Amino acid sequence: MTLFRPCIDLHNGQVKQIIGGSLSDKGATTNFVSDKDAAFYAKLYKDAELKGGHIISLGPGNTEQIKQALAAYPDGLQFGGGVTPDNAQQFLDWGASHIIVTSYIFDDDQLSLDKVKALSALVGKDKLVLDLSCRKTDQGWQVATNRWQTVTSTVINQETMDTLSQYCDEFLVHAADVEGLQQGIDEALVQTLARLTDLPMTYAGGAKSLDDLARVNELSKGKVDLTIGSALDIFGGQHVSFSDCLRFNEGSSSRA
Repeated sequence: MTLFRPCIDLHNGQVKQIIGGSLSDKGATTNFVSDKDAAFYAKLYKDAELKGGHIISLGPGNTEQIKQALAAYPDGLQFGGGVTPDNAQQFLDWGASHIIVTSYIFDDDQLSLDKVKALSALVGKDKLVLDLSCRKTDQGWQVATNRWQTVTSTVINQETMDTLSQYCDEFLVHAADVEGLQQGIDEALVQTLARLTDLPMTYAGGAKSLDDLARVNELSKGKVDLTIGSALDIFGGQHVSFSDCLRFNEGSSSRA
């Protein structure tokens, strides 16, 4: 059954919700800036016994927030953002359950399977999440790196997923074109993801109501989980309450 998975997005040392496609070196269009730190949200998720959430560092200046959040919920959150073989173990030592990687495994716009294999061997397949956040193109959906600004040559298809599934524990996919817009999920992408792999998968992007959890469950036959960000009341949203998401998870667990 589909579950709600929580998130913490960090930008310039603050917890924020942004419109994904707007992120660049000059900044980002922001939906919400929290007056709470990352550790507050990590503790909230810990107290709610939510597993499989992620912290994403969008650029520099977030180190202290990352450390505090991972310490507040050890082995409860995945971490991504600038992860390389040089620092991957550090984030695990700080308390991350998994590391999440995108840009490192690409050389310009080409996927480097050698880098995937090396990183998987370094931290262990069971500690690696591959982030295949993407943009829609004429080819389907192509992985986007460098804060979703560089569209790579890698298409999310059966060959890609079969190959990468050998080296990771889960996939995370942000639909960058709809991320933060609260105008609805990319239903076709959700269906495609569910069809291509049996590994655990979290989709993020565009969720606008609690009904989206049920919709993802229907579209994916329960194989894909959903992250809700900007629409959530704990991030200033008006359409989805955190408590309702917890109740949805409780219902999913009882039906599983």
